[in-house]
Amino acid sequence: MWTDTTRAQHARADLALPSDLTDAEWALLEPFFPPPSHVGRPRKWPLRRIVEAILYLLRGGLAWRMLPPCFPPVSTVRRWFYLWRDNRLWLSLNHALLLIGREVVGREASPSAGVIDSQSVKTTESGGPRGYDAGKKTKGRKRHILTDTDGNLVHAVVHTADIQDRDGAPLVLAEITRRFPWLRHVFADGGYAGDKLRHALRRIGKWTIEIVKRSDAAKGFVVLPRR
Repeated sequence: MWTDTTRAQHARADLALPSDLTDAEWALLEPFFPPPSHVGRPRKWPLRRIVEAILYLLRGGLAWRMLPPCFPPVSTVRRWFYLWRDNRLWLSLNHALLLIGREVVGREASPSAGVIDSQSVKTTESGGPRGYDAGKKTKGRKRHILTDTDGNLVHAVVHTADIQDRDGAPLVLAEITRRFPWLRHVFADGGYAGDKLRHALRRIGKWTIEIVKRSDAAKGFVVLPRR
C-alpha cells in the first residue's frame, strides 16, 4: 500500500535515472551476480552499471541500439544479459526475490496457489517465432504468465500466439514443479476450461484448476477475485 512512509522509502528522485538501482537494492542483488575473477584482466565496467543498463532498456521497452553512451557499450551489456539468461541467473534471481518479498509481508515463502493468464502481442517483421491468435486477431507471440495470488511473478513462457491457453498452460506449469513444490492450485479464466488441460496436467503432477467466471449479469469492467 502506498503511504507517505512507503513513498519516501521507494522515492527515486535522487537517482540519475528512474531505472537506476539504489544502494539498498544493489546490496540485495549483488550476491546473486558473479564476483570478480582473481585471474585475467580486471573488469572495465562494474556489474551494477551493466544491470542498470539492462533495466533502462526494459523500463523503456527500447532496442539494444537505443542504449545511451552513459552506459557500458551495447556489446558488453548484451553479452552479460545473454550469459545470465543462458545460465538461468534471471530465473534464480526472480525465485529468490519472490520468496523474500512474500516473507516480508508475512506470507509463507513458497506459494501454494497461483493465477495464470496470457496476452498476445504483435511482433515486427524482423523474424523469430510467431503465429496468429484468431481470438484476439493478433499475429505475433503470446506471453504466458503465472503469478502468486498477490500478483508477484512466479514464471513466464513466451510462445507463438496460435497456441491456445489450454495448450500453453502445461508449458508454464511444467517448468515450476521443482522450484515451487507446493504450488499445485491455479486460478484461471474460461479459456483454460475443459478436460483437455486437466488430462495434460495429470502427466506433470497433481494439479487443480479453478475457473473464475465472469457473471452474465455483470456490465462493463468488473474486478474478479483471483484474476
